[in-house]
Amino acid sequence: MNPNSSALPASAADMFSAYAPPSGVYDELQATGGRSRPHCDTFITALRTMGVREFQRRWGQAQRLVHENGLAFSAYGDPADRPRPWELDPLPVLIPGSQWQQVSDALRQRALLLNLTLADLYGPQRLLQEKTLPPELVFSHPGFLRAYHGQHPRNESFLTFYAADIARAPNGDWWVLADRTEAPSGAGYALENRIVVSRMLPSVFHSCHVERLASYFAAVRETLFLAARTNRENPRVTLLSQGPQSANYFEDAYLARYLGYALVEADDLAVRGSRVMLKTLGGLLPVDVILRRPNSDACDPLELNSSSGAGVAGLLQSVRSDNAVVANSLGSGLVESPVFFAFMPSLCRKLLGEELKMPGVATWWCGNPDSLKYVLANLRRLTIKRAFRHRGREFHFGRGLAAMSLDKLAEAIRANPSAYVAQEQVVRSTAPIWKDEQLHPSYIAMRAFLVSS
Repeated sequence: MNPNSSALPASAADMFSAYAPPSGVYDELQATGGRSRPHCDTFITALRTMGVREFQRRWGQAQRLVHENGLAFSAYGDPADRPRPWELDPLPVLIPGSQWQQVSDALRQRALLLNLTLADLYGPQRLLQEKTLPPELVFSHPGFLRAYHGQHPRNESFLTFYAADIARAPNGDWWVLADRTEAPSGAGYALENRIVVSRMLPSVFHSCHVERLASYFAAVRETLFLAARTNRENPRVTLLSQGPQSANYFEDAYLARYLGYALVEADDLAVRGSRVMLKTLGGLLPVDVILRRPNSDACDPLELNSSSGAGVAGLLQSVRSDNAVVANSLGSGLVESPVFFAFMPSLCRKLLGEELKMPGVATWWCGNPDSLKYVLANLRRLTIKRAFRHRGREFHFGRGLAAMSLDKLAEAIRANPSAYVAQEQVVRSTAPIWKDEQLHPSYIAMRAFLVSS
């Protein structure tokens, strides 16, 4: 502990006076014994100097800016698909640069590992032949695109973009909660959040030497520019959205505007002679790179999903002909499913010859007899999920189920064990949020975004 760190609270009028993290968790602001973490001292001093009244005034202005900018999202499971106002908290989570570098290194390793896994499963499938992965993980997976097998993106780069949901365990170590490899969302919201809060607290951000986000989005532009296989001197890049009914439409529009790309829907594109074309009043214009937001199976109604209204007929053939690049590569959502968590340590040793730098939450695939036995014996303390990724959030916390519900869940698992995984229930870290003009601890997770280069 740093003896020079500030003790919390300072006074009854201090905005930190009510801050009391629960015991047994890692708090991002406060260390054991009630002292602030050393890297938070500058931030705490700045807010104490500002005072509650001024902070609340600035927060009111920031909320009006969020409202004026129209930040919204639609939640999965809402039958009316009603956009909801974006909920932003004014307090950033502070992570020391040295710690974040370790997180970055670990997630780069994970992105590389997942990319190599995709390259094998859509290529020679040695991981199946050598029994590193069971065949059910691929051939029973609804996200495996058989029509795409044998396709190889340039430099075997299936994952132009990767995101991971991460959290801290009580001992301060980081864990991966979920991989996002299909069409990772949230970077646009992160950018807008940063803009709003940095305008609210400009001097605080300056004094804390906050890492800027601009370099990430500059890398996005450069990567997509260099990805083009046609018209490489001046490629046309479009952002393919599912439209206003999509949960992420605000972000789609925001990113397209920020990056300078045309925001398009399926009806705006057509394939002519294996080239993707953009329909305009002046005629058809060739498209070289597509930053896609729909899931892979929705991208081509001709070859993948005939009922999809979000796809472009013939897109897969255009990709095969090297006339269009799609990012992320079609089929990349295969490894997003939680079932792969159970195999990540062995995959890392097999493909990279090293151990995972950041573990995933402990996962048991019920298709393995020993794992099934363990899961059924420990059902109450585990989280049960579908093994393969699907839209929605169908999972069960064992500790929250009555005995009858546990019995029904066990029966469903026994009937189709390969379709389920169980995961350890993780106690996440806490960080302060602003509520009722005071700081209160809240359990948090983060989504980190990476772009290949």
